[in-house]
Amino acid sequence: MTDIPLVIRHETAADADTIDRLHERAFGPGRFAKTAYRLREGIDPIAALSFTALVGTLIVGSIRLTPIRIGATPALLLGPLTVEPAFSSIGIGMSLIQKAADAARELGHRLVILVGDEPYYGRAGFKKVPRGRIELPGPVDPDRLLVLELVDGAFDGVTGMVLGTKDVETA
Repeated sequence: MTDIPLVIRHETAADADTIDRLHERAFGPGRFAKTAYRLREGIDPIAALSFTALVGTLIVGSIRLTPIRIGATPALLLGPLTVEPAFSSIGIGMSLIQKAADAARELGHRLVILVGDEPYYGRAGFKKVPRGRIELPGPVDPDRLLVLELVDGAFDGVTGMVLGTKDVETA
């Protein structure tokens, strides 16, 4: 982590426009066609698991966790995780992931999945999902489908289709 004074706090409704612009800069308009975005469509992220990173009053990062199910098992979908490009590579993303994972664990959640790069997310404990174990409702590179157990053994025996759900607020 850098010496820049960073504050991580819960996302507020007033942050929405700034975070949307941050997502636009980071991912572009094609982001809406991606499977992970489509999976989150129409489902609000869990407010208690949505955080922003600030340097002074400037929002420089954001993370959200959305309720999903893998087959019959409640889980969370991480994303988007976004860091302002001028502030990348100084640990802000990892700080946001750790904060969100710790908060999810405290609320009793057991699993988090995401579509992302294993070399990056592996530093936070994410591992590749074995091929064929879970499916998403759209195309995803199976090497980018990752899982984090918030509780040891939480992924044991979990299989099935990943679907967004509006009824998973706590584990």
